Amino acid sequence: MNLKPLYDRVVVKPIEADEVTAGGIVIPDNAKEKPTKGEVVAIGEGKALDNGQLRAPKVKVGDKVIYGQYSGSAYKLEGVEYKIVREDDILAVLA
Repeated sequence: MNLKPLYDRVVVKPIEADEVTAGGIVIPDNAKEKPTKGEVVAIGEGKALDNGQLRAPKVKVGDKVIYGQYSGSAYKLEGVEYKIVREDDILAVLA
């Protein structure tokens, strides 16, 4: 991938929610929620601090993360949808 985020931004490839519930009910496209889980595919060099130094990112490429539902910007590259979010908008890393 030739998409390099700047500073504290992170590129996440959203993981789509299941289309079928545990009970076997098929969820139509218009009833699905926006994805809030994804896999980190690229990270910036870190957050610029007031003293001019950079704080290293806490996430790394390959981490599965949960991010805010309405955070970041959607971007499509070569037919694949990505989400570019600030590291501060990442709520948790899935272990």
